[in-house]
Parts: sequence; C-alpha cells; structure tokens
Amino acid sequence: MTRVSVGTIDVYLVAPEAAGWRVLTLQRSLGTRCPTAWESVHGHIEAGETPEQAAVREVREETGLTVRRLYNVTVQPFYLHRLATVELAVVFAAFVDRSEAVSLGEEHMRHEWLAPEEALERFVWPRERAALRDVLHLLGTGDAGPVEDVLRVF
Repeated sequence: MTRVSVGTIDVYLVAPEAAGWRVLTLQRSLGTRCPTAWESVHGHIEAGETPEQAAVREVREETGLTVRRLYNVTVQPFYLHRLATVELAVVFAAFVDRSEAVSLGEEHMRHEWLAPEEALERFVWPRERAALRDVLHLLGTGDAGPVEDVLRVF
C-alpha cells in the first residue's frame, strides 16, 4: 500500500545584494543519488524535528552557512517508487550572507552562487524551478510584504 509522508525539506538559499539576488546551487557528488545534478539544499526530517529545525540543520550540514531569516514557501510532492511513498517536501527560503564561506558536505562536490534566472536553468528538477519561482514571487521585495506574518518563521 502506498503511504504519504512529510519527511523531507528543500531550502533555497538567497543572498540579497545591491546588484541583485544570488541563489546558491549545489552539484551532487559522484557517489550519491543523482550524481552531478544541480539542486537546492535537500534533506530528511529527523525524528523529533520540525521541518524548520530540519531546514536550519541541513543548511548548516550541507553548506556551513548560517540562516539569517527563514520563510516557509510551499509543499512539493514527489513519489518514491522503491518505498511506495508519496513524499511531501516542505519548502523554505533562507536568507544568508554570501560573505560567509561555503563549506560543502560530502553529498556535494561544487557550488555556485547564481542570478535567479541562471539558477532556474541550472536546477534539474522542474519542481525546484517552480519552487524558486514561488520564492521570487513571494519574497522578491526582500520580505513577504502583507503575508510576512504567516510565511516568516524567524
């Protein structure tokens, strides 16, 4: 029987700069799932964690960066056929300081800070492009405007 699980998070790291936003893209290592694919921060929610706690932890583990502001953006479903599970990924946008050094975990072999339009082209999954478009639409002014009170986690 197929089950539904809220078990993963995706985090889009944004560095707002005077010349325009930069979005962090990560290239997967050769010994991992989807080798060489470019993606956002992605990870599992551990037992006892909330999705937002998992998001902050995964950003730290995968990039070494500190989340300055965190927004919930959407939920993305995908199917894991080997587990017969419809997985729901809670999607966040994290504002970070690009002057901090990126320290990649073993899952990734490269990173690049790209303009949003370039990041949209770089991400392999259509759902990642859709989620980044949501981030840009909702937070493009630097905050969530009239929906700040429901989207901003901290």
